[in-house]
Amino acid sequence: MLENLSRRQLFSGVGAGLAGTTLGALGFGGIEAAHAAAIRPFKLERTVETRNTCPYCAVACGVILYSPPGEAAGKRTVRHVEGDPDHPTNRGTLCPKGAALLDFIKSPTRLMAPRYRGPGEKQFREVTWDWTLDQIARRLKDDRDKNFVAANKDGVTVNRWTTTGFLAASATSNETAFVTYKVVRSTGAVVFDNQARV
Repeated sequence: MLENLSRRQLFSGVGAGLAGTTLGALGFGGIEAAHAAAIRPFKLERTVETRNTCPYCAVACGVILYSPPGEAAGKRTVRHVEGDPDHPTNRGTLCPKGAALLDFIKSPTRLMAPRYRGPGEKQFREVTWDWTLDQIARRLKDDRDKNFVAANKDGVTVNRWTTTGFLAASATSNETAFVTYKVVRSTGAVVFDNQARV
């Protein structure tokens, strides 16, 4: 039977089959109409997209966080995390750590506030961000005042501070990195490195 099939008949049969399957795939078949009511709603329907950066390593991949609308920006319940296809670093892909970011966000052991253990204390205690930033600023200022070297032994102005080091994050823009570099160097700090080199 196939020996008697002409080229025109072959193309006609293939075309009819293609047209039929296309109509079925577009929902004109009875099966699709019957099951349309059973399809669950899209899980990201009515969510707000927030672009962010993965915190795990120095690559700084872009991620998109999906959360319900109308919630406070700092207290959003994240429903889904995926790679940002518009980000120049990862172009929508994520490594296993980045792909598991939702588990990190929802982890019951995730710290939501700074903790401090003072001298002689056995346990960490939760403190406020204001207190923490004040303590950091105070300790940096005290150390700089105590150890700042304005001139070397020959009287040459050096303006350096060598007792405290800074480690900058690599998951920032070039502009933020430039400003960070200028601020740290303006204090006289000599010990300064970037996480991308670690």
